[in-house]
Amino acid sequence: MLAIGEPETTAAMNSITVRYCFAALIALALSAPAAALEQNCRFIQAKPDREACYKRQEEELATKRKPAAPTDEGKTFETLRQLRQEDDAVYRSINNICRGC
Repeated sequence: MLAIGEPETTAAMNSITVRYCFAALIALALSAPAAALEQNCRFIQAKPDREACYKRQEEELATKRKPAAPTDEGKTFETLRQLRQEDDAVYRSINNICRGC
């Protein structure tokens, strides 16, 4: 026997299930290309081609892991100098406050 509201509950549960399955499918699809990139070299039969593939992968990983070089050290130094000036101004204004009044 069907109770009142049972078809609605089933439809709601199906909707939630579909949402979770869709989210899992999206996550799997986004992670699959990275895994495929790492695993496709081992299936290459010719040794020189396979080694070239591994070398390309190493170079790609090295560029991803390399920290970004500072773009402009002069700008960094100028920013640091400006921050120091602002800090000095704040410290001077704090020292003029009477703490015992």
